[in-house]
Amino acid sequence: MQTAINVRAAEAADFRQWAGLYRRYRAFYRLEADEEVVERVWQWVADPANEMNSFVAVSTTEPGGPELVGLANYRRFSRPSSGTIGVYLDDLFAAETARGRGVGRALLRRLSQLAQAEGLSVVRWMTSADNQPARRLYDDTATLTKWVTYELLPGSL
Repeated sequence: MQTAINVRAAEAADFRQWAGLYRRYRAFYRLEADEEVVERVWQWVADPANEMNSFVAVSTTEPGGPELVGLANYRRFSRPSSGTIGVYLDDLFAAETARGRGVGRALLRRLSQLAQAEGLSVVRWMTSADNQPARRLYDDTATLTKWVTYELLPGSL
Protein backbone atom coordinates (compact mmCIF):
# COMPACT_ATOMS: atom_id res chain seq x y z
CA MET A 1 0.00 0.00 0.00
CA GLN A 2 1.32 3.44 -0.93
CA THR A 3 1.46 5.81 2.01
CA ALA A 4 0.54 9.45 1.54
CA ILE A 5 3.04 11.33 3.69
CA ASN A 6 3.06 14.96 4.73
CA VAL A 7 6.19 16.25 6.48
CA ARG A 8 5.79 19.29 8.71
CA ALA A 9 7.22 20.88 11.83
CA ALA A 10 6.22 19.19 15.08
CA GLU A 11 3.37 20.93 16.91
CA ALA A 12 2.35 20.96 20.57
CA ALA A 13 -0.54 18.58 19.87
CA ASP A 14 1.95 16.01 18.52
CA PHE A 15 3.60 15.28 21.87
CA ARG A 16 1.92 11.94 22.63
CA GLN A 17 2.62 10.41 19.21
CA TRP A 18 6.06 12.05 18.90
CA ALA A 19 7.02 10.68 22.34
CA GLY A 20 5.90 7.19 21.31
CA LEU A 21 8.09 7.35 18.21
CA TYR A 22 11.02 8.76 20.17
CA ARG A 23 10.76 6.01 22.79
CA ARG A 24 10.89 3.41 20.01
CA TYR A 25 13.86 5.21 18.41
CA ARG A 26 15.71 5.03 21.73
CA ALA A 27 14.79 1.34 22.14
CA PHE A 28 16.05 0.60 18.61
CA TYR A 29 19.46 1.93 19.62
CA ARG A 30 19.28 0.02 22.92
CA LEU A 31 19.22 3.17 25.01
CA GLU A 32 17.80 2.84 28.49
CA ALA A 33 14.14 3.80 28.80
CA ASP A 34 14.11 7.24 30.40
CA GLU A 35 10.99 9.39 30.46
CA GLU A 36 13.01 12.37 31.68
CA VAL A 37 15.04 12.28 28.48
CA VAL A 38 11.89 12.03 26.34
CA GLU A 39 10.34 14.98 28.17
CA ARG A 40 13.56 17.04 28.05
CA VAL A 41 14.04 16.54 24.31
CA TRP A 42 10.39 17.45 23.68
CA GLN A 43 10.86 20.63 25.76
CA TRP A 44 13.84 21.50 23.55
CA VAL A 45 11.76 20.89 20.42
CA ALA A 46 8.87 22.96 21.79
CA ASP A 47 11.07 25.88 22.88
CA PRO A 48 11.64 28.32 19.99
CA ALA A 49 14.76 29.62 21.79
CA ASN A 50 16.38 26.15 21.75
CA GLU A 51 18.40 24.98 18.75
CA MET A 52 16.58 21.61 18.55
CA ASN A 53 13.76 21.24 16.02
CA SER A 54 11.70 18.32 14.82
CA PHE A 55 9.93 17.43 11.61
CA VAL A 56 7.24 14.78 11.76
CA ALA A 57 5.98 12.55 8.96
CA VAL A 58 2.20 12.29 8.99
CA SER A 59 0.51 9.43 7.17
CA THR A 60 -2.87 10.44 5.81
CA THR A 61 -3.81 6.89 4.79
CA GLU A 62 -3.79 5.20 8.21
CA PRO A 63 -7.04 3.62 9.38
CA GLY A 64 -8.58 5.96 11.92
CA GLY A 65 -7.12 9.12 10.44
CA PRO A 66 -3.76 10.89 10.21
CA GLU A 67 -0.98 9.40 12.33
CA LEU A 68 2.63 10.34 12.99
CA VAL A 69 4.79 7.66 11.37
CA GLY A 70 8.21 9.27 11.56
CA LEU A 71 10.36 11.97 13.11
CA ALA A 72 13.54 13.85 12.34
CA ASN A 73 15.15 15.82 15.19
CA TYR A 74 17.63 18.33 13.85
CA ARG A 75 19.56 21.51 14.58
CA ARG A 76 21.67 24.00 12.73
CA PHE A 77 25.42 23.99 13.42
CA SER A 78 28.37 26.25 12.65
CA ARG A 79 31.04 24.87 10.33
CA PRO A 80 34.27 26.77 11.05
CA SER A 81 36.20 24.95 8.31
CA SER A 82 33.94 26.42 5.63
CA GLY A 83 32.53 29.46 7.41
CA THR A 84 29.00 28.17 6.80
CA ILE A 85 26.01 26.79 8.68
CA GLY A 86 24.74 23.26 8.20
CA VAL A 87 21.89 21.09 9.46
CA TYR A 88 22.73 18.22 11.79
CA LEU A 89 20.21 15.39 11.86
CA ASP A 90 20.36 13.92 15.35
CA ASP A 91 17.54 11.40 15.16
CA LEU A 92 15.65 9.86 12.22
CA PHE A 93 13.01 7.24 12.87
CA ALA A 94 10.16 5.62 10.96
CA ALA A 95 7.50 3.59 12.72
CA GLU A 96 7.96 -0.13 12.24
CA THR A 97 4.65 -0.37 10.34
CA ALA A 98 5.70 2.41 7.96
CA ARG A 99 9.20 1.25 7.03
CA GLY A 100 9.84 0.78 3.36
CA ARG A 101 7.00 3.16 2.49
CA GLY A 102 9.05 6.34 1.91
CA VAL A 103 8.92 7.89 5.38
CA GLY A 104 12.69 8.22 5.86
CA ARG A 105 13.16 9.53 2.34
CA ALA A 106 10.38 12.11 2.83
CA LEU A 107 12.00 13.35 6.05
CA LEU A 108 15.43 13.59 4.39
CA ARG A 109 13.88 15.41 1.42
CA ARG A 110 12.29 17.96 3.78
CA LEU A 111 15.63 18.53 5.53
CA SER A 112 17.31 19.00 2.15
CA GLN A 113 14.63 21.51 1.15
CA LEU A 114 15.08 23.41 4.43
CA ALA A 115 18.85 23.57 3.91
CA GLN A 116 18.40 24.77 0.33
CA ALA A 117 15.81 27.39 1.26
CA GLU A 118 18.03 28.79 4.03
CA GLY A 119 21.24 28.66 1.98
CA LEU A 120 22.82 26.14 4.36
CA SER A 121 25.83 24.14 3.23
CA VAL A 122 25.05 20.54 4.21
CA VAL A 123 22.71 18.12 5.95
CA ARG A 124 24.87 15.78 8.04
CA TRP A 125 24.18 12.77 10.23
CA MET A 126 25.67 9.54 11.47
CA THR A 127 24.23 6.10 12.04
CA SER A 128 25.30 2.81 13.52
CA ALA A 129 27.51 0.78 11.21
CA ASP A 130 25.16 -2.20 11.57
CA ASN A 131 21.98 -0.27 10.71
CA GLN A 132 21.79 -1.83 7.24
CA PRO A 133 18.15 -0.95 6.38
CA ALA A 134 18.76 2.74 7.08
CA ARG A 135 22.15 2.65 5.37
CA ARG A 136 20.54 1.44 2.14
CA LEU A 137 18.44 4.62 2.14
CA TYR A 138 21.40 6.78 3.13
CA ASP A 139 23.63 5.27 0.44
CA ASP A 140 20.89 6.06 -2.09
CA THR A 141 20.39 9.67 -0.97
CA ALA A 142 23.70 10.94 0.41
CA THR A 143 27.47 10.55 0.32
CA LEU A 144 29.31 8.38 2.84
CA THR A 145 32.13 10.52 4.24
CA LYS A 146 35.66 9.55 5.22
CA TRP A 147 35.26 10.86 8.77
CA VAL A 148 35.49 8.60 11.83
CA THR A 149 33.62 9.62 14.98
CA TYR A 150 35.17 9.64 18.46
CA GLU A 151 33.68 10.42 21.87
CA LEU A 152 35.56 11.65 24.94
CA LEU A 153 33.76 11.35 28.25
CA PRO A 154 33.93 14.51 30.39
CA GLY A 155 36.58 14.15 33.10
CA SER A 156 38.01 10.94 31.67
CA LEU A 157 41.48 12.36 30.98
